[in-house]
Amino acid sequence: MRFHSLLSFLTASAGIWSGVEAVQVNPLPAPRSITWGNSGPQRVAGRLELNAPYNEIVYGAWRRASHAITRLRWTPAATEAPIATFEPFPTGAAKRSGRSGGLKEVNLKVEDYKAELQHSVDESYTLEIKDGSSSIDITAKTLWGALHAFTTLQQIIISDDKGGLIVEQPVAIKDSPLYPYRGIMVDTGRNFISVKKILEQLDGMALSKLNVLHWHIDDSQSWPVEMKSFPQMTKDAYSPHEIYSQRDIRDVIDYARDRAIRVVPEVDMPGHAASGWQQIDKDIVACEDSWWSNDEWPLHTAVQPNPGQLDIINNKTYEVVEKVYDELSSIFPDNFFHVGGDEIHPNCYNFSKYVRDWFADDNSRNYHDLFQYWVDKATPIFNNTKSRRLVMWEDVAIGANAAHNIPKDIIFQAWNGGLTNIKNLTAMGHDVIVSSADFFYLDCGFGGWVGNDPRYNELANPDPDTPNFNYLGPGGSWCAPYKTWQRIYNYDFTTNLTDTEKKHVIGVTAPLWAEQVDDVVISSKIWPRAAALAELVWSGNRDAKGKKRTTEMTQRILNFREYLLANGVAAAPLMPKYCRQHPHACDLNYDQDSIK
Repeated sequence: MRFHSLLSFLTASAGIWSGVEAVQVNPLPAPRSITWGNSGPQRVAGRLELNAPYNEIVYGAWRRASHAITRLRWTPAATEAPIATFEPFPTGAAKRSGRSGGLKEVNLKVEDYKAELQHSVDESYTLEIKDGSSSIDITAKTLWGALHAFTTLQQIIISDDKGGLIVEQPVAIKDSPLYPYRGIMVDTGRNFISVKKILEQLDGMALSKLNVLHWHIDDSQSWPVEMKSFPQMTKDAYSPHEIYSQRDIRDVIDYARDRAIRVVPEVDMPGHAASGWQQIDKDIVACEDSWWSNDEWPLHTAVQPNPGQLDIINNKTYEVVEKVYDELSSIFPDNFFHVGGDEIHPNCYNFSKYVRDWFADDNSRNYHDLFQYWVDKATPIFNNTKSRRLVMWEDVAIGANAAHNIPKDIIFQAWNGGLTNIKNLTAMGHDVIVSSADFFYLDCGFGGWVGNDPRYNELANPDPDTPNFNYLGPGGSWCAPYKTWQRIYNYDFTTNLTDTEKKHVIGVTAPLWAEQVDDVVISSKIWPRAAALAELVWSGNRDAKGKKRTTEMTQRILNFREYLLANGVAAAPLMPKYCRQHPHACDLNYDQDSIK
């Protein structure tokens, strides 16, 4: 199929598009339903005033939105065009005068101002601008939906090229997310990320309607969090300047909440746990002084340097874990808390007298039993409030050393095995957050990072079809290749699930592991690819007829990248600027139905 007109193309979007010959705006994420009129532009008469009962969060969000509208005077950089012409659509209608005195106010009606920002809170909204009206009408079930409406409004109010502002046509939007959990993961254990850069990611998340920051706070390499109960833990921070005070953490949480974003913390246990914990008592950490790599298998104790895991059998481990967890869970108000559980390495416990003696007491025991011991002892500690729901990595349930019995209310984050593992976890009756490495890992494809690595020695491999400089495939890292925005956007992660199993998929998270990430590159590695994830879980990657809308998404994400830059988020380029200026000229296939 080729596009016969702009109208036929845009009807393949999330909503119903009509009379849009002059409409350049292509908001991201695409609303679930958007209907444009055809009577001409609606002029904005000066600064819009918000008409709503005072609420600190709502009025703070409106001040930011209003400031962005008037400061940026946004002009969409990328418009759509029929493939036959490669020309932008005409914008003449945008130069006509509106028939009224212009838009002067935003009338906001919120049904419930008291709804807490927790999992499954209602985020729906409607936004309507009628022909000749002086107001923009927004309704929302909760104030969090109202905030999403503001970010949509920011994108649809644009410059008229004469110093004024317009909405190109009357418009009606009815919008809500497909999934309640829509996140990215930031790792501050491998490299320190400044508070300033974390806030920058939150800005991008708010603009794209992502609503969960999964904060992987620590790892075996560093402990960067101030602890009142054990101040010595930050001796394993990278420096005194690379520590988050508890005030810093609360500032991040408050900043996120003001933008309708939850912060879900992760303290990875019992694996990936050396730094910090060893400062309390080396006896609660196993194998921290061992070699990590697999060239000497008896010494191989971790998937990466540095090794160290909490000693599962030592009773003091649980005393310390309880104090650390209680302190951190008192800082983070979210009902979800991630307690890790991934990549436990059995060889590590060869260095633990406690574990060796435990196995010796009963030779029928195996590592499944050991992991079950951890689940049985640690889970009651983590369930310190009635509203708490725990999140764990999939390894606890379906890994090589998985526990036997796991409480059904534990949420699992599926990172390996793609559709197979999602199916396995949901079939077990667990809620699942999808983070499949083959589609959503943002750090992949940049090559390996450990030194003295002979696998990259091109001359060492006589097989010309497997050159070591490209070890493990294009990009040379374990999860290569690089995940492009199209790879992310095209992932239909509920494929082959039953209706019951689909209900257990509560959303997705795109992780950015930070072995090769710090302040210099974090934004460019997350953005704008995370915007593809945002639309995938807000309104989906298919139109009403079930066809992929990846081709349509191209101009939307190119435009959104420019919008991120304008709002101070250092997003990476996706294509040459030529492609943005000449829609479809850079498509690989002339056939617009080539993506199924």
